[in-house]
Amino acid sequence: MAEDRQVQLANPRGFCAGVDRAIQIVERALEKHGAPVYVLHEIVHNKHVLEGLRAKGTIFVKNLDDVPEGAVTVFSAHGVSDAVVQHAQGRGLSVIDATCPLVTKVHRQAIRYEGQGREVILVGHPGHPEVEGTRGRIEGKVHVLSTPEEVDALEVQDPEMLSYVTQTTLSVDDTRDVIEALEKRFPSIQGPDLKDICYATQNRQTAVKDMLPGIDLLIVVGSANSSNSNRLRELGTRAGIPSYLVDHPDMVEPSWLEGSKNVGVTAGASAPEDLVGLVLDRLVEVGSATVTELDGEPETVVFQMPAGL
Repeated sequence: MAEDRQVQLANPRGFCAGVDRAIQIVERALEKHGAPVYVLHEIVHNKHVLEGLRAKGTIFVKNLDDVPEGAVTVFSAHGVSDAVVQHAQGRGLSVIDATCPLVTKVHRQAIRYEGQGREVILVGHPGHPEVEGTRGRIEGKVHVLSTPEEVDALEVQDPEMLSYVTQTTLSVDDTRDVIEALEKRFPSIQGPDLKDICYATQNRQTAVKDMLPGIDLLIVVGSANSSNSNRLRELGTRAGIPSYLVDHPDMVEPSWLEGSKNVGVTAGASAPEDLVGLVLDRLVEVGSATVTELDGEPETVVFQMPAGL
């Protein structure tokens, strides 16, 4: 019966420090410079957040050529390539960089490895903005791969001079599998410790893993193009639990809840807490009873704002 159903709310969930900083950067830029403020690509991968910023005067563009000369322009949290930076300078744009500091750390690692004469392997999903930004920080060839099978097929110049870095929003488990395959095939390869993957990605995945034994349905609040939100949903799917990704409360179908006694809810790092609240309201509306917030790893990370903001 519906009144017996429980909702467990994962902790931590939702906004990470990098996303929070990026959104604040756009909001402060609007306050300081007035609308419009242009943002290259989506500042973070969440429809709800983007709609709110558009309403305040933010214009999201896919290409810098769509930005008027001299306009205030924000680079998204995912980071950009050197070519994009140079293009912006060439057009005289007033740039504010909202790249997550943890993504910037990956850029620096990759540049350092290349400076040592090492071929760089980027563990990540081709086409993802973060991956394209990191790839574009390296002058030489970059191998982008995301599965152990791709490691087996990899052709390199010198097996003794290899390095790897990782996309921050990948699954820790997926990353571990690929790194183990790389280290097995190329024993001399160098790379960062696995703990260097984004702290927020790790914490949100750990919270879901801890919750899985006690739930029979998982709902992840996040947009379809959010990498870390998709990885959270996959954790539930791999455990044999029906798992759904929603970025609007109306997406929650009553039929999902049929036969479910314990529903787990979490949110990707780009999903705001007010949207989580709306999804919880929807769950109660369609027949869920008590909502219990679980204990979890407290997050105290705060990133500094750029100079001038």
